[in-house]
Amino acid sequence: MPKALKVYQALFDFDEEVRVHFPVFCGVDEAGRGPLAGDVYAAAVILPPGIVIPGLNDSKKLSEERRESLAPVIKKNAVAWSVASASVAEIERLNILQAALLAMHRAVEGLSIQPEFALADGNQPPVLPMQVGTLIHGDAKSASIAAASVLAKTARDASLRELDALYPEYGFAAHKGYGTKAHYAAIEQYGLCPAHRPSFLKKFYERQG
Repeated sequence: MPKALKVYQALFDFDEEVRVHFPVFCGVDEAGRGPLAGDVYAAAVILPPGIVIPGLNDSKKLSEERRESLAPVIKKNAVAWSVASASVAEIERLNILQAALLAMHRAVEGLSIQPEFALADGNQPPVLPMQVGTLIHGDAKSASIAAASVLAKTARDASLRELDALYPEYGFAAHKGYGTKAHYAAIEQYGLCPAHRPSFLKKFYERQG
């Protein structure tokens, strides 16, 4: 079996082991904790047993083009899927970790079928009405979490393209809100826009001051 095939087959094999204990479970992941701008997104996905989606992997290991091509395949084949977000205002009020967990909660809550078990990427569980587990680097271990990571990332990228249309001077479509040289240069020139997270830029302004 080719190495790439083994990688994604292992993701689905992991999920089959989870289904021994929880026949209906969802994978949950977030996207956008690190950037300087934009909402934080999360997705929840329930995949059917026995499915294999070729090429599925942790969204960070996939090209943007590959993620965009996988997203509709995931949606078509999933038993249920949901994408949700927490706003910049909520990030500022709660902090980014709590906002990400809130987005995860909303994503699971938005599923058309409520699972018996939710398996979230990382080591911090969202508060949910069902049993919850966490899995560090889960997006590289579980197909359901990997699928959620793709949906969360593609949804967030789409939102940054929308922000780019509103605030073209910042280049959001190119850097997706991350702290690139070009992004910091734009902030220095134009200041902050409503999409920015002021708490993420305190150190930048301290250095400028």
